[in-house]
Amino acid sequence: MTDKLKEIRLAGLEAFAAAETSDQLELLRQQYLGKKGLLTEILKGLGRLSPEERRQTGQLANEIKNQLAGAIESRKEELLANASLFVQPPDLTIPGTGMARGGLHPVTQMCYDLNDAFRSLNFEIFSEDEITSELYAFDHLNFPPGHPARETMDTYWIEGTESKHGAERLCLRPHLTGGSVRYLQKHGAPARFVYPGRVFRNESTDSRHERAFFQYEALIVDRDFSFSSGLLLVRTILEKVFGREIPVRMRAGFFPFVEPGFEIDMACQVCGGEGCPVCQHSGWVEVMPGGSPHPNVLRAAGLDPDVWSGFFINIGLDRLVMMRYGVDDVRLFHSADLRFLEQFR
Repeated sequence: MTDKLKEIRLAGLEAFAAAETSDQLELLRQQYLGKKGLLTEILKGLGRLSPEERRQTGQLANEIKNQLAGAIESRKEELLANASLFVQPPDLTIPGTGMARGGLHPVTQMCYDLNDAFRSLNFEIFSEDEITSELYAFDHLNFPPGHPARETMDTYWIEGTESKHGAERLCLRPHLTGGSVRYLQKHGAPARFVYPGRVFRNESTDSRHERAFFQYEALIVDRDFSFSSGLLLVRTILEKVFGREIPVRMRAGFFPFVEPGFEIDMACQVCGGEGCPVCQHSGWVEVMPGGSPHPNVLRAAGLDPDVWSGFFINIGLDRLVMMRYGVDDVRLFHSADLRFLEQFR
């Protein structure tokens, strides 16, 4: 019986090594190790042997069984490693399928271009969370207690904090300016930084307004900073972004956080200044408020307004993208319509 077991081992190892497919290997496994296999049939005769012969033969049979099982697994791994991915040989003359190509969203592209432009003027890039508080969104920015912007008609207050005040009353940031105060409190002056990010307002949407949109704020705080230098900054940045000189005008405007304050317009790039629905047929589009930081804002940041002054702008990033590409509806940028967005890849 021992000789027979050794013959089965030798034959099995040779057969497994010669198997060409997984199906052949499975048939051989059944033939040698199955319930009616050769090894099983041999083991059925152990009862006719003496106790000593039965022990020795059973031990040998188990060794052979483990050897054959190991040989099967090894050959199975070899067959899988050498298996072809092709049912038929590939035709290398057939053109391949092109990979789908992604790209940056046009608002992101504009943000990166502005980052590069401001970095070239030695500005730092600043960012923070999209949730802020009444303290930074309004109190530090010189908004009076009864200002309409504090109400739910404009600001998204976080549920559970509506009845609280100051730092405990939380909201989605309605603008970026409060983050500028936070920066100044931490870093002090002089300062020169930009602050891009998304803001949220509870308002009706139209071709120029969205509930969630992007702003790009820039602030310089220094000693004896002239207002004319701020206007030069605006013209320089627009020229860098658009690659040409852009006509700019400034109109007096009121904002609680600047004094004096201005509305800064650029010539409409959709109609070339001729007048269209985007610019309400005026030839001009408001793209940013600007002005010198209000003394109360500087005080909230821990700075002496008798020593420090500066210049602030808050660019409507979405509108600037509209001007770059001549798009007449800001809602298209937030629609996730690939037919529109794929133009900017």
